[in-house]
Amino acid sequence: MIERFLKQTTFTSVEDYNKNLEFIIPEHFNFAYDVMDEWAKEAPEKLALLWTNDEGAEIRTTFKQLKEQSDQAASYLQSLGIGKGDMVMLILKRRYEWWLCMLALCKLGAVVIPATHMLTKHDIVYRNTRASVKAIICVDDEYVTKQVMAAMPESPTVEVLVAVNEAAQGKSNPVPEGFHDWENEWQKAPQFQRPEYVNNNDDTMLMYFTSGTSGEPKMVAHDYLYAMGHLTTGVFWHNLKPHSLHLTVADTGWGKAVWGKFYGQWFAGACVFVFDHEKFNADTLLRQIEKYRVTSFCAPPTIYRFMIREDLSRYDLSSLEYCCTAGEALNPAVFDKFYEKTGIKMMEGFGQTETTMTLGTFPWMTPKPGSMGIPNAQYNIDLLRPDGTSCEDGEKGEIVVIAGDKKPIGLFKGYYRDEEKTREAWHDGIYHTGDVAWRDEDGYYWFEGRIDDVIKSSGYRIGPFEVESALMTHPAVVECAITGVPDDIRGMVVKATVVLGKEWKDKAGDDLIKELQNHVKRETAPYKYPRIIEFVDELPKTISGKIRRVEIRQKDNEKEGKNNK
Repeated sequence: MIERFLKQTTFTSVEDYNKNLEFIIPEHFNFAYDVMDEWAKEAPEKLALLWTNDEGAEIRTTFKQLKEQSDQAASYLQSLGIGKGDMVMLILKRRYEWWLCMLALCKLGAVVIPATHMLTKHDIVYRNTRASVKAIICVDDEYVTKQVMAAMPESPTVEVLVAVNEAAQGKSNPVPEGFHDWENEWQKAPQFQRPEYVNNNDDTMLMYFTSGTSGEPKMVAHDYLYAMGHLTTGVFWHNLKPHSLHLTVADTGWGKAVWGKFYGQWFAGACVFVFDHEKFNADTLLRQIEKYRVTSFCAPPTIYRFMIREDLSRYDLSSLEYCCTAGEALNPAVFDKFYEKTGIKMMEGFGQTETTMTLGTFPWMTPKPGSMGIPNAQYNIDLLRPDGTSCEDGEKGEIVVIAGDKKPIGLFKGYYRDEEKTREAWHDGIYHTGDVAWRDEDGYYWFEGRIDDVIKSSGYRIGPFEVESALMTHPAVVECAITGVPDDIRGMVVKATVVLGKEWKDKAGDDLIKELQNHVKRETAPYKYPRIIEFVDELPKTISGKIRRVEIRQKDNEKEGKNNK
């Protein structure tokens, strides 16, 4: 399959990859037709999707079946008046129907807006009005349908509501009034007729609302070549083969879902494994890997942090061949512990909602614990100083994509209906990520933090990640977040918000605070140690699992304001 889209399909070194990665771009590329339907012709009986849930239900779907079902879903959505350019929001958790809808809407030329099931009425209204959403397809549970219905009086553009019940789990109840019933309607639609014209490569295919670590979410618009941009994600970063059974831990409302559960995996001809569960539990996840013989795994470092606190000797993980991580920076201590327990070296990657993988650790490289790897050859990556000049090795700067006058495959089109925000991030031929890193003498990049997260204390610039990495080497710490707190003398001081392991919680107090502070002084430069440490049960996070340092700072500012009254 990939030979249709790459001039060279195998690489043996960084130099080979950088020199010879070149895409073959069809005039009208459509992932559903040009990849998935072609797999249905070439390998009709090959398993494409293995879906299971925490109640033991199971669905195994071949490429041929996936084509037939996505055609049927496309026909059904056509019958509801959905077509080219229509904005359709999906709030489907990890339900099987998400994969059908993603393919069906691609076949129709509609614009997909995946969204998290945790949205409130306010969130839904904001998305409906900002994007002029025409249809919402959502999971039928007590919370989601209630929030969707509450949003309708303030959502004049929404014409179609579809509810997906739990029929896949052997349950089928009447859907709420005002919703079409997916389970009882979709298979009754007439035979699908492919539209005469579906898309140009630069048409909008997919939109994500950013995870909102600060401010209101922006609408990130991607064209049809965005899907092709993930070929490198699945084939080279995840190192997937046709025999692979790949599990990425991600909610379908987060961009990581199409990184790890959709485009790149099916370019490789691998089988996507889906575990539909309501609440994360490390033991349950490990049992799924063991039971289904998962060969390839990707998750944010948070997931790995909980996994390594389990007794991994109790699980048969011998099927695992390759493990990757992204979504937040990987602490070297987590890398080392996972390698010690499994013999597998995690391959880190970096990207944003606005991009595909821009930095990564590839199979022909030796990973350096805590490094994001090297630039993906489909992007021209640099580190810039505030004055716009390039950084030297070892010097901290902002990660940027040098786009010039030709947008790289995988880079977003812009922030939909927000030219001002687009110009702030993307100007003079350069896309500014807002993330700070440094590069070593071997060309590996090391994450420091968001520009806004960098702490300036007594003249020093301190990146949150370097302090977090030091803290994470202490056995008491499960998770932590480093932020800056205003200080009259130093400008700012370092604060650590810490989640302790359950066996350490009864020791939370001044002695442990002093122990952690001294530990950081030993592990890194003494001036970086946290002068303030707060113990909490959990850290505030986005649905994608990213720590919301902005929320911690806001709470601290509110406390400071009250104290000054």
